[in-house]
Amino acid sequence: MRVMPAASWRAAASLFGRNRLFAVALVPAVLLRIDAELGYRWQSWFNDSFNYVTSAVTLTLDPTRPSGYAVYLRVLEPFHSFALVTISQHLMGLLVAVMIYALARHRFGVPAWVAVLFSLPVLYDGFEIQLEHLIMADTLFLFLAMAAVTLVLWSPRPSWRACLLAGFLLGLSAVVRSTGLPLLAVFAVYLFIRFLPGVFGTARRRWRGLVAALAACGVAFAVPVVAYEGWYDLQHGEFTMTDSTGVFLYSRVMTFADCSRMQLPTELLSLCTTVPPARRPISQAYIWTPASPLDRFPAPKFSPLPNKLAEQFAIKAIEAQPADYARVVFDDTWRSFAWNRAVFPNGATYNEYLFGYHSLDVPGGHRFGGYGSTAAYYVRGDPLTVVVNPFATAIRLYERYVWLPGTVYGLILLIGLAGIVLAWLRPGTDKRASVNTGVAALLPWACSLALVVVPAATAEFDYRYVLTAAPFACLAAALAFARSAAGGRWLARHGLAPGESTVPGENAVPGESTVPGESTVPGESTVPGESTVPGESAPAGGAAGLAGGFPGGGLGGGTADAGHDQRDFAPDAS
Repeated sequence: MRVMPAASWRAAASLFGRNRLFAVALVPAVLLRIDAELGYRWQSWFNDSFNYVTSAVTLTLDPTRPSGYAVYLRVLEPFHSFALVTISQHLMGLLVAVMIYALARHRFGVPAWVAVLFSLPVLYDGFEIQLEHLIMADTLFLFLAMAAVTLVLWSPRPSWRACLLAGFLLGLSAVVRSTGLPLLAVFAVYLFIRFLPGVFGTARRRWRGLVAALAACGVAFAVPVVAYEGWYDLQHGEFTMTDSTGVFLYSRVMTFADCSRMQLPTELLSLCTTVPPARRPISQAYIWTPASPLDRFPAPKFSPLPNKLAEQFAIKAIEAQPADYARVVFDDTWRSFAWNRAVFPNGATYNEYLFGYHSLDVPGGHRFGGYGSTAAYYVRGDPLTVVVNPFATAIRLYERYVWLPGTVYGLILLIGLAGIVLAWLRPGTDKRASVNTGVAALLPWACSLALVVVPAATAEFDYRYVLTAAPFACLAAALAFARSAAGGRWLARHGLAPGESTVPGENAVPGESTVPGESTVPGESTVPGESTVPGESAPAGGAAGLAGGFPGGGLGGGTADAGHDQRDFAPDAS
């Protein structure tokens, strides 16, 4: 009986000894999240939060956005506690940092201090901590997508089983947030390059591995997506995920769409406006305010007919004005890399991304089960956030000063890109190992870029989209300093990293095992004679500018974005 505790203690001590620096970094990050829980009991609200809660308690899928997060809330609903929701989300945020560190350090042999360095934006960004505390889908989405990336990258050549599980997690992320859908294409491109015949192995074996990996990932991805669409069809009569994609794309193009340059059928003419583009409000005004010509249709706005007509109009606008469309997509993407956080899209929305002085009001009109709102029904009590000092003051001031500026996020992306490019350019006998690391970095790097470009192309920029994109960029940048990468060699030459690897498998080449009989993917065998791909035999082996710029409330002296004040939301004069 005394052996097991002793063995467990030795294992824990060994784990701590091998990851001491990360453990030291992890402790304050945990304490910050505990402070957020104690200061803002037991959740923070965003204006979309209440729709998720309503969907959760009524099990009615929202036509505006995917309701996968509402299903997660429903699973936890028997506990009647938003504390359980936000604590689980804080744990997810910490686990995302763990995955970044584990991949960088133990899969690719990145020096410990570099692996820790690139996990810090997830651990310590004040806006990241606040996002985890919101009743919102973003943290769950980030956790699922990062878990999928980790599964695929943990093996030099992922087996079809690893791809199967990664695809399923990616599919779950897509029903939590629709930006998970384009990530499937990113994964497919990565797998194609990873198994590309003539680069990493013989043609016949690689083609079989490629087909198995792509099929497993694609089929598993389709399972939650198709199941969700079938459920939506039962409730709303349409085999789709939402009735909003056309509406959001319409709002995107309405900042520049000129009907005089389009050939429109009669049924689309009512979606035009006579307001000159220079005087038009920002994109989201064409959804949520009377400025939108969509209000000329009978309610609800998110229903099949308005959504279909809005999509047709948007496509015609993009075809007629591709340069204008590219410009607005670039402009909104570029917002992600600004040093200061501007008050965008408006003061009320911006303040919901801050730890404030009081709870956001819970809207009425949604009585359920004898309670005044679905949020009150969920907790069987008062759903307002209770702000408790001094804990609230501490985390509110922390968020004001400690966060990742967009310019730094851009630099992290550039570091990752440089690592990828240099990996392919490296001459010499180690080129294969270098390319292997560069290809691995390509997956998280492309995921990060997609997560800021796709929203800008289909709807509008939002700060929380950058928060879910940054961790993937951090992982890609960390891999630029793997031992086989140019950054790792530079560190070794300057005495900033060991010259020889002590991390098993850090330079593993696809198809080669570095630890005989042990798998690089949990549950996968690399013992000779056991197949990892069907038909194959496995080989042996707020802000800086916000400091003084948004004292607590956000707008008091904040870096307001000129041109996006309340006048932007004036009703359409047409």
